[in-house]
Amino acid sequence: MIKFEDVSKVYPNGVKGLNHVNLEIQQGEFVAIIGTSGAGKSTLIRTINGLNNITEGKLTVNAIEVSQLRGKKLRDFRQEVGMIFQAYNLVSRISVIKNVLTSCAPKMGFFSVLFGLYTKSQKLQALEALDRVGILDKAYIRTDQLSGGQQQRVSLARAMAQNPKVLLADEPVAALDPVTAKEVMDDFKRINQELNISVLINIHHVNLALEYAERIIAVKKGEVVFDGPSKQVTQKILDDIYRKEG
Repeated sequence: MIKFEDVSKVYPNGVKGLNHVNLEIQQGEFVAIIGTSGAGKSTLIRTINGLNNITEGKLTVNAIEVSQLRGKKLRDFRQEVGMIFQAYNLVSRISVIKNVLTSCAPKMGFFSVLFGLYTKSQKLQALEALDRVGILDKAYIRTDQLSGGQQQRVSLARAMAQNPKVLLADEPVAALDPVTAKEVMDDFKRINQELNISVLINIHHVNLALEYAERIIAVKKGEVVFDGPSKQVTQKILDDIYRKEG
């Protein structure tokens, strides 16, 4: 379970990214976080794995208080929380499988990583992850030869190779065409349902959020202004969320 208790985040320039947020997200939920640009969606996602440190309150993931983690404990924790970015964050000049295998690096020694000394078990796990997202046939192709949608699947496979309990995705389909975006969202949904992995997606495509997520959390000026089932989201609620003020 992910639990926000009166969580705030203030950046060094004084901007308040989160303002006294209280949330509980159960294991296996599929949650979409919506809101305008700058509303705090990315901040909320990135506090869960400690990429953003909170300023106030308490944030726990499976009873682990994230803000208390440092060094190896934080690296070990992040192995249980997969992260997918809009820009893929892949090494373009190496093969697909080598990109997936980078997820093993935190558990390996320096020289093993330097020389790519991965075990047979690690390689099989990487291939299984690629198979799960439908691009096993691309395993030994250079990553820069893939389409944007295929590269995002590599990013997803890399996260899956960690055997995470939680998947976080920060605008994972923003750079994709509508057809490819739905295909990638299908992958997220299937993984969520088959493996009971909690999925939290920060997404600006409201139609996709409503179609795929069971629960919608809307953020505005760092505050949660809506939290409920996607079927309860009305046009009036959306108008309130996206209305410009001032």
